[in-house]
Amino acid sequence: MNMEELVSRIQPVDAAAAEKAQQRLDRLTKPQGSLGRLEALARWLASVTNAERLSIERPVVFTFAADHGVAAEGVSAYPQEVTAQMVLNFLAGGAAINALARQAGADVVVADFGVAADLPPAPDLIDAKIARGTANMAIGPAMSREQAVRAILKGAGIALDRKERGAGLFALGEMGIGNSTAASALTAALTGASPEEVTGRGTGIDAEGLKRKVDTVRRALAVATLAPHDPIAILAQVGGFEIAGLVGVVLAGAATRTPVVVDGFIASAAALVACRISPRAADYLTASHMSVERGHQRLMRELGLTVLFDFGMRLGEGTGAALAIPILRASCAVYNEMATFAQAGVSECSDRQVEEVKS
Repeated sequence: MNMEELVSRIQPVDAAAAEKAQQRLDRLTKPQGSLGRLEALARWLASVTNAERLSIERPVVFTFAADHGVAAEGVSAYPQEVTAQMVLNFLAGGAAINALARQAGADVVVADFGVAADLPPAPDLIDAKIARGTANMAIGPAMSREQAVRAILKGAGIALDRKERGAGLFALGEMGIGNSTAASALTAALTGASPEEVTGRGTGIDAEGLKRKVDTVRRALAVATLAPHDPIAILAQVGGFEIAGLVGVVLAGAATRTPVVVDGFIASAAALVACRISPRAADYLTASHMSVERGHQRLMRELGLTVLFDFGMRLGEGTGAALAIPILRASCAVYNEMATFAQAGVSECSDRQVEEVKS
């Protein structure tokens, strides 16, 4: 499948299914709207899946890993070899995403999109390596356009394969030393925000490190040839291989009417690239949490999303998205299992009272 074919499969969400879901929600034994976001999530899931009975079956967290040449600028508190080490930790089941995915009943799919090391073969590791890390975006393009497209399509292919195996929800995760710098540059390039507005402390760098990171983002944008209406070109200039892979997951989710849960800052940057490629993809997304990274609020505004919770998290890996899965399941339970007023023999409020509550 090429990019054009993938994007052409993305259709609008089902407005009629959303309205039908709202009608059921309004008949359940509760004041209308009293379950707040749980009701909104049920309506969203219905619009995405067009299912009579809502469910979150076999959710998958896609944790894609790659290294970044910009790490040479000293933008992270950790050395680059941590990327490869953390991939091995994911495969051993010892990372935060493994613990939270087990709690949520989700699979974790780990893929090497560009780790700057030769990882030992492992049954649960997908080899999607484009190169041994991107080039240093502070002095030139992070990757070629061909590499960006190849990474997007590889990410989409991995997601489509899991869909064929029965995955009912996609969650975005990532790992890569230096990738919050790439996400900051992407956010600035896609939104017009300044580097200062969208660049945060990432792995926990000090004030001097933050200053250096902001300057690195500024230099990357200065040397980049940015085409405002060409998100793939922007991705190639200042993005990352794992970010490109997640762009593919978002597009594959939208193309197969699969709900997609966005994690934090880096995953949200990938989501924005996907939505600039296909604006329809935005309606297939829900946001999990608010990252403490400075640029995340700007990304949420651009995507038109409201987060489900704010726990002060900034780890990545898909941890926030995994935490959102039980909330989505709770929304399904409310929708599927609550009795209607008629079924329970409970009197409804009058139409006049309903209008007064709505006003």
